Amino acid sequence: MLTLDHLAPEDRVVAVAQHAVSGAVLMVAFADREALERTIATGEMHYRSRTRGLWHKGATSGNVQKVVSLAWDCDRDAVLARVLPAGPACHTGEPTCFGAAALAADAAGVTSAVVRARATDPGAEGTSYTRRLLADRNLRLKKLGEEAAELVLGCADGDRARAVSETADLVYHAIVALRALGAGWEDVQEELRQRHGE
Repeated sequence: MLTLDHLAPEDRVVAVAQHAVSGAVLMVAFADREALERTIATGEMHYRSRTRGLWHKGATSGNVQKVVSLAWDCDRDAVLARVLPAGPACHTGEPTCFGAAALAADAAGVTSAVVRARATDPGAEGTSYTRRLLADRNLRLKKLGEEAAELVLGCADGDRARAVSETADLVYHAIVALRALGAGWEDVQEELRQRHGE
């Protein structure tokens, strides 16, 4: 976890909140030693503002940011907070303070976040196709095989539009299958990074 030994109580650092799955930059704010100590202690982001003082993101709105990891930059004057947001990051109600362009970074990561949310949402019980797939191993594996076969046929027929559509279906079903195993798209990304030596 993040060490704070170099940080004096009066020091402020830039805190960049990034979606841990999609990679989208959600917001930028300031933090100080107290805010980072509270973040580490609670597992949810806290910031420091000149007007609000110490504030817990989502304390009133419910749009908390659960911490996945915290990392200093090379100068240790900015911190990257990889988070799982429970709602919009921006006070305007938008998912990110940087607009739609910031969300386009990784559509598969966003899909993974949606699958994760539906897997744990009690309101989705009985109404969500994702929940049906997660609850039924045979259905999940059957759909995964069907989507792979449809992609092969689209490619064999030289049908670009069908191949793209079937790839999207296959990615979704693969993400659901991974979730059933306790894994996610972020694990696939990490595997690919390791293969490329990043």
